[in-house]
Formats: sequence, C-alpha cells, structure tokens
Amino acid sequence: MFKGSIVAIVTPFSVSDRGGNLTIDEKKLRELIDFQIDNGTSGIVPCGTTGESATLNFDEHESVIRITIEQVKKRVPVIAGTGSNSTQEAIALTQQAALAGADASLQVSPYYNRPTQKGLYEHFKAIAQSVNIPIILYNIASRTGVNIEPETICRLARDCKNIVAVKEASGSLDQMSRIKQLCPKEFDLISGDDSLTLPVLSIGGMGIISVVANIVPADVAGLVSAFAKGDFKKAQELHYKLLPLIKAVFLETNPIPIKTAMGLLGMCDPGLRLPMCAMSEDNLEKLKKALRDYGLLK
Repeated sequence: MFKGSIVAIVTPFSVSDRGGNLTIDEKKLRELIDFQIDNGTSGIVPCGTTGESATLNFDEHESVIRITIEQVKKRVPVIAGTGSNSTQEAIALTQQAALAGADASLQVSPYYNRPTQKGLYEHFKAIAQSVNIPIILYNIASRTGVNIEPETICRLARDCKNIVAVKEASGSLDQMSRIKQLCPKEFDLISGDDSLTLPVLSIGGMGIISVVANIVPADVAGLVSAFAKGDFKKAQELHYKLLPLIKAVFLETNPIPIKTAMGLLGMCDPGLRLPMCAMSEDNLEKLKKALRDYGLLK
C-alpha cells in the first residue's frame, strides 16, 4: 500500500490582510494535489515537515488533512502527519485524522523531550493502540534530537500490528539495513532522504516520502517505477539527473528552498511562517541555477 513516490506536500499560504498574516490557500492546495496525482505520485502526506506542521494550529492541521482527503478522493493513499512531542496530542490528532478518512498516519519521533528508547516504544505503542489505521514511524534525529534504534522499531513492528513501516531519514544505510534485517518481512522501509532513494531501494526499500517531488513528481515517480521494473539503468540516470536539484532544495532548512522554488515556478505563493524565513541571496542564486540547469526555469 505504501510504496512508490509519496510526496510530503507543502502547505500553500496566502496573505490574508495588510498585516501580512498567512492563511491556508485551500484552492491552491487542491490544485497541487491534482498536479501530484496527474504526474504519477503514489501517495500524499499532508502536515509533514515540508507542510510546516510545526506552525499550524490544531484547527488548521485538521483542515489541511480534511481538504487533502476530500481532494484525493481515494485515488491514492493519504498519510496524515499527526505526530507530536506530546503523546496525548499525537493521539488526538491521529484519531481525528482517522475519523476524517485518512488511510494512514505518519508519526514523527517526539522532539525536544529526548525520550529514552523505552519512552519511544511506549509513545508509539499508545498511539497505535488508539486507532485502527496503519502507522508509519518517522525517524529523523537531525530534527528531533533522538534516534529510533532498529531494535526499538523491530519491537514496535512485532508488538503493534498496525505499525507497518518506517520513514527513515537518519541518513545511515547501515541502520536501514539493520531495520530490514531485524523487522518482519512485511514491515516496509521508506526512504526519508531524496538523495538516498535509489540506495534505499537497493537494500529493500519500497519508495520515498519526497520533498523534491513537489516540483518534479514525474521524475521521482519514474525513478522508483524504473527500479521496480528492473530497469536499473533508467533508475540510475534519473538518480543522477535529480541529484543537483535535490542538493539545491536542501541548501537551507526544509521547506524554505522547496517553497521558494515553487514560488519561482509559479506553483504557489512562497510565503513561509516564522521562524522559517526567506533564503539568503547567495543560496537563492544557487537554487535558481539548479532550476535553470534542470530545465524548469528560464
């Protein structure tokens, strides 16, 4: 169910008043969802890191997930980002997403608290037990301050039937290989780093939850599809084609560069909520060059 190119979709904003307040642009969000599905994307993740979930209030969070579910119309799975560093808040968000019709939940490891491995186990177990929908763990220690160890992931996969996959953004192929080695055969490994999509597929991964797919969905989907069909040459060609663009959309903290790129390409307003801010001039020029080299920007 959770394979291929799955986009971590941005949350488009519009300026709502003269004070510069940013509100969710529902019309644009619906357009972006259709653009993704029309270009081969296999799933949509609303309210992830790229969707600026950290600066959405509870009502906005619910609204973005509901709009996504409505617009997708079951064409592809909707994997709602409903994690939190508060277990009770994560449960509430996940239950709300399940009631709205989400196909699964993406659960980031608790940030700032820095729980022990036992605490991580109890946190994810409590969330899994609160709903019937599948849970995908999200391991990104560079942003949360804590790594979900392979042994903890394996224990969760065995003890909680609806914990079915992990989005791995540790950057460590060694750790990902250990996860594949330890976990049940049916437990899925999904890349959380665009630059590692091809290597992760080669060790048994099922796909990517992608940032760069926001602007080049067909190529990211094409890479995963080519690999699945055994066309490793095409997959490798797309990997190396995408690599400079991927590097550019991570010049600064995600989602600053990808939203800036989308603004340059006329896909949506590039507005970001503080503390995310505009790119430096130097990095902006590097991003523009990468977009031009890719053939996206004149």
